[in-house]
Amino acid sequence: MRRVVLLGGGYVTLHAYGALVRRLRGALRRGEVEIVVLSADTVHNFHGFTGEVVAGLLPIALTQTPLTEAMPRARVLHARVTRVDLVARRVHYSGVDGDEDLTYDALVVGTGGREPLDAVDGLAGRGLTLRGPGDLAELLQRVRVVDGPVVVVGGGLAGVELAAALAARVPQVVLVQSADRVVPALHTEQPRLAARCTTELSRLGVDVRTGVRVVAAEDGSVTLSDGSVVRTHTVLATTGQRAVALPGLERLPRDDRGRLVTTRELLVAPDVWSAGDAASVAHPRSGIPVTANALWAIKAGDQVGRNVARALAGRPGRRFRYLGLGQAASFGVGRGVADLYGLPLTGWVAWAMRVGFFVRFMPTRSRAVRVPGELIRRARAAQPPARLAVTR
Repeated sequence: MRRVVLLGGGYVTLHAYGALVRRLRGALRRGEVEIVVLSADTVHNFHGFTGEVVAGLLPIALTQTPLTEAMPRARVLHARVTRVDLVARRVHYSGVDGDEDLTYDALVVGTGGREPLDAVDGLAGRGLTLRGPGDLAELLQRVRVVDGPVVVVGGGLAGVELAAALAARVPQVVLVQSADRVVPALHTEQPRLAARCTTELSRLGVDVRTGVRVVAAEDGSVTLSDGSVVRTHTVLATTGQRAVALPGLERLPRDDRGRLVTTRELLVAPDVWSAGDAASVAHPRSGIPVTANALWAIKAGDQVGRNVARALAGRPGRRFRYLGLGQAASFGVGRGVADLYGLPLTGWVAWAMRVGFFVRFMPTRSRAVRVPGELIRRARAAQPPARLAVTR
C-alpha cells in the first residue's frame, strides 16, 4: 500500500483529496493507496461565508464540516505535526494517543498561515484571528457581551468585509488601517469598487481610522500610533498572514513571508507538494506570487491532487495553469462588490455572484443547498432592519 499524507484541514487538503479520489478510485477501493489527513482541527472551516456568520446571517455549524464527513475515503487523524523527516519520508505528530509517526509516499503541505500577532506589543494572547481552530467561535462568543467597540486591525478587503459584518451585531466597530485609505490594492485596480467599500462602511457606521497603526494592546484597550487609546475587549487581526512553519522543512526555499517556494508543478521537494497560504505559487502568466485567498488555494489544491495521482502512476506532473477569476466582498444581503475578470460589479449582481461561487465550492451538497434560503430567512428576521437592509 502506498500512502498519501495531507497536512492541514483547509482548502488545499480538501481539494487535493477530491482530485485524488476521482483519479485513484479503483486503487483506493482495492486498498493499494491510502489517504491520511493530519489536522489540528476536526472540521473544515469554510471561510467564504465568515462574514455572513459574523453578521448572524448563517449559523456557524453550516460552515464547519467535520473532516470525516468532507473526506470519507481518508483516514483522518486529529493531531499536530511536530516534525517532518524528508530523508526518512516520515511525519511525526502528537495525537490523542501521544506521539506517533507514519511514513509517506507523497506529502502535501496545506497547513496555511496565521496573522503575525507578535508584531504588535501585547497583541499575542489578546488579539483574535480567524484562521486557527476555534477562532471564529471565540469571536462570536465575545461579541455577545460587548464592552466598548470591537477593533479590527487591517483594512484590506477581508478586514473591510469583517468590519461591516461586525457592525450588524455590535454598537461600535473601529477599523484601523496603516495605509492612508482602506482596500489600497483595490483602489489601484478598481477605484469604483474601492469607493463603494468606503461608502458601505460609512453607511454601517464603522469608525475608520487610516494612517495609524496599533502599537500596543493591553487588557481592555489598544493604543494607536497617534497616541489615542481605544477601549475594547475584542481585537480582530486581519493583517495578512505568515506561513505556519513545520520543523523539518527549514531548509526548503522560502519567500520573505515564510512561504514554501514551489515549482510550476507545485513541488517543494521530491514527492512533497504545497499550495495555499503555506506556499508561494507563481502566477502562470506573470510569474508573480498569486494572492493568498480561498480561490487560489482551491484551484492549486486540485492541481496538487492531480499531480500526486500522476506521480503515483509514474508520470510527470503538470504545470499549474489557472489564471484567476477576481475578488468579491459582501456588506449584507443584496449589497456587494465584485471584480470579475476585471469587470466591476456592485449591488445585487455582485452579491448573488459571490454567494453562487461559494455555494459551488462548499464541501458537501447537503450544506450548500441550505445557504441561500438561510440567508434570506435570517435577513428578513434580523433586527434592526437598517443594518441588514436589502437594497431595492
